[in-house]
Order: sequence, then structure tokens, then C-alpha cells
Amino acid sequence: MAFRRRTKSYPLFSQEFVIHNHADIGFCLVLCVLIGLMFEVTAKTAFLFILPQYNVSVPTADGETVHYHYGPKDLVTVLFYIFITIILHAVVQEYILDKISKRLHLSKVKHSKFNESGQLVVFHLSSVIWCFYVVVTEGYLTNPRSLWEDYPHVYLPFQVKFFYLCQLAYWLHALPELYFQKVRKEEIPRQLQYICLYLVHVAGAYLLNLSRLGLVLLLLQYSTEFLFHTARLCYFADENNEKLFNAWAAAFGVTRLFILTLAVLAIGFGLARVENQAFDPEKGNFNTLLCSCGTGASTGASRAPSAECPPRPGWQPGSSRGSRVTTKTEW
Repeated sequence: MAFRRRTKSYPLFSQEFVIHNHADIGFCLVLCVLIGLMFEVTAKTAFLFILPQYNVSVPTADGETVHYHYGPKDLVTVLFYIFITIILHAVVQEYILDKISKRLHLSKVKHSKFNESGQLVVFHLSSVIWCFYVVVTEGYLTNPRSLWEDYPHVYLPFQVKFFYLCQLAYWLHALPELYFQKVRKEEIPRQLQYICLYLVHVAGAYLLNLSRLGLVLLLLQYSTEFLFHTARLCYFADENNEKLFNAWAAAFGVTRLFILTLAVLAIGFGLARVENQAFDPEKGNFNTLLCSCGTGASTGASRAPSAECPPRPGWQPGSSRGSRVTTKTEW
């Protein structure tokens, strides 16, 4: 399975060889795991990579349902889906973004940011659809009290746990992609910032058993991020097209208000009234004043780190006629 047409061969396992063939290498590793499913001796190990672990039967009014909790084996599953994400990243880059960017004739700076926004548009759109389906089917939107009632939410439905594992896999895969995509040194600190922030918040919601609240907050955050990167792509296609940025600016303010309000409501009032206020990692309970303050502060202090304001047309300073000009920058 070749993702790129190569006109030059590189020494085996050299730096350039790995960069140009990393998706093919990942595909071979994934294929080895899938082949392992065919044999009884290796099937159990292969399932460890593919399926979420730590399933338990939880009694309900209708009988028993299978739920999951987290543990060290989740790292193996996340590792497998990191390779899956690397493959999908290469497919989107090769068959969609590269073909579009060739027609736009972008500069090197804009080409790099076009690829970044293109990948994030695909990710945010798929995550919004998936996250919305999960919160609707689990009833988190129709019953907001479920976001904090019966905390800690140690046992997760399959679709909730699988969603979090895939989210962790995506943001972890974004770290080596900085190397594989040869991102400019000037861009690395900014991208590292928002990648690490997403990793901290997604992993925090998962490990602190705040998965329900985390799902709703991610749905809101990803919605505005999708709008921003869509506007960014439209700007690269037509620099006079800034209408979507105005829509994003309005949506961003409203969404941040909803996120802060929901975080304060769930953490400051909901969890504060839960009877169990003890720190008990064995039972998955982190409902203490220190954890609540830290979670609330991190939610309030963070914002969309990948969002950069586009260049705006304005009045040229010092102009005798006050002529209206547009300052173009490589943003």
C-alpha cells in the first residue's frame, strides 16, 4: 500500500526513509496485528491491541450490561490506534489535501498551515459527529444532572471508552507527525502547545472519571475549532473571504461562555454536593477541593490555542487620505 509516488530511493531505515515511508511502516505493523487474529495462539494478544480492555458486568434494572474501566492495558490499545491514525493522516494528506493545495499555488508558510487546518477540519468534524451521537444516545444532553450524579463514573459504556482511547491516540500521533511532516521550527511551539493542552484535558477527564462532563465540553470545543479551521481553509482559497471568521468569532464567545458555565455548574455546584467527598484513587474518587479547583482553573484558563486571528483590512496609519488598505501576513 503506497501512499506517495516516490522518484527517489533512500537508504533503508535512514531518516528520510522513515519520513517518506512512515505510513507504510505503520500499515505493516497494523497488518501484523490483524493477521494475529487468524491464529488461536496469537488471537488473545491481538485482541489486546484492538479492543478496549477491563470489561465488567454491571447489574441494571433490565439485567446486566457490559461496561469498562481504565487500566495500564489501555496504553497498548492506544498504541495500536496511533498507527491507525497515522495511516488515516497519510490518506487524507495524499488523496485530499495535496491535490487541493496544488491548485491553490500556496507559499511554503501557507502550505504548512493549509495542511494543518485541513487535517484538523477532518478530525474535528468526525469528532463532533461521533461525540454528538454518544452524548445523545447516552442521554447526557437530556439529563444534565447525569454529568455529576453518581460520581465517580468508573464504569464506562463501550462507545464512551472507545471514544476516549481514539482521542488520546489522535493527539499522541500528532507529536511524531510534527517530525514526519517536517513542520517549520517557528510553528512547532504553537502546535505543541495546543496538542499538549488537548492531551492533558482529554486524559484528565478520562483518568479523573469525569468522562461525561468531558464529552460535552469536547463537543462544544470541537464545534468552534471546526468552524475556525474551515474559515481558515476558505481564507487560503480566497483572501477576501472573511465572513466565516466573523461567524467563528461570535460562536467562539458563546461557546466559551457555555463551557465556563457548565464547568462551574458541574464542578462547583454538582460535585460539591455529592455525598462522597473523599480522595480515594482505588475507587476512582477524586472529588476533593484541590482537584475541583485544579480542574475548574484549567478549564477556565485554557482557550482554543490553535485559533489565530486573520489579517483584517484597516486604515493605513499616517495616510493623509485615510485610504483603506489590507495588511497581508503569513499567518
